Amino acid sequence: MTQVVELVEYAPAVSLALPDAAGRALAAGDVVDAAPDPYAVGRWVLRAGSRVGAVTVTGAGVDEPVTVRVTPKVPIVRLFFLLCYSLDPAGAWRDEEVDVAEHRDLLPALAHAVERQIDRALRQGLLQGYRATEESALVVRGRIREAEQVRRRFGATLPVEVAYDEFTTDIAENRILRTAVEWLLRLSGVPRDVRRRLLHQRVRLVGVTPVVRGQRPPDWRPTRLNARYHRALHLARAVLDGSSPEHAPGELRIEGFLFDMNKLFEDFVTVALREALRGSGHTAHLQDSHHLDEAAAVRMRPDFVLYGPDGTPCAVADAKYKAERRGGFPDADLYQMLAYCTALDLREGHLIYAKGNASHTAHRVRHAGILIHQHALDLDQEPAGLLAEVEEVARRMRID
Repeated sequence: MTQVVELVEYAPAVSLALPDAAGRALAAGDVVDAAPDPYAVGRWVLRAGSRVGAVTVTGAGVDEPVTVRVTPKVPIVRLFFLLCYSLDPAGAWRDEEVDVAEHRDLLPALAHAVERQIDRALRQGLLQGYRATEESALVVRGRIREAEQVRRRFGATLPVEVAYDEFTTDIAENRILRTAVEWLLRLSGVPRDVRRRLLHQRVRLVGVTPVVRGQRPPDWRPTRLNARYHRALHLARAVLDGSSPEHAPGELRIEGFLFDMNKLFEDFVTVALREALRGSGHTAHLQDSHHLDEAAAVRMRPDFVLYGPDGTPCAVADAKYKAERRGGFPDADLYQMLAYCTALDLREGHLIYAKGNASHTAHRVRHAGILIHQHALDLDQEPAGLLAEVEEVARRMRID
């Protein structure tokens, strides 16, 4: 029997009865904020932060598996739009909302969406391509690796160290899909019907080598030849990037899938701004590296910097996955944007929040003349409305 802990992103902390080993693993794994309850033995105080999804703790000291599910405040269909748009803004992602609308939890929705996209990608069969191969062989194929032949064989004729390009299905694109399928099949919480379909996809990819745990997934480049794979590959990489590594304090293991909503919101805002400003004659750089001081000792990385045709910065923005509270947004954000504007020699800066009491406010800094805008996006709305709000932010940023 599995103990299931239900938490909500950024909700108040709750006290729960948990095995000490599980509580320590959750705290060490940076899954949620976890600490022993000072007022009750055998209980832990848990509070979810920006990471949403589900993980399961198993191993020594945990008699029954403990699954922690963190539900996002944003509806699942809205979260998937943020994810899919940031991965591929040119894709027609609107139909993904229909695909995942029946699922209330993140992991089942993600597994369903990945399986559906893999199925669509493989309807015309597995993609084939050339893979660079090096091996020892009894016949010469391709070219002989002379240095390896001398080093390994000491003048022997056979076997021969050769290198050649093999036309195969065991290429980066298929390996990413196979690895995502294998990882999803390992997770608890995937619905039975989705698991059955994932097993079918595994059979279709049976000749493909999955990536070994701990190794970096292979890189792939979008081309005309692999166009039918694009959407499946984007989602599969999201699975692999969000999969929590096995954490082993002693003999405990944590496995699961987590999204960082801070990063997801940042990725969406910066990509949407870049798309909104496309064709304006300006160039957008995401996570651009700059320095605050003249000695270049203090580094800063604004989320979004817009450059004019002459290559000089003309606008800067930073995304904050925060909602405005009764006392307003944190003052520290204003200080951070003031530093960005000063170092980049800009007269205006833009802070973009997930939700606010007003869609736009602005503050002019005394004795500096710098105007700092604070924009608030409403994530709980249809994609067209959300993109329209981003367009309005871009309009304020555009330098004519």
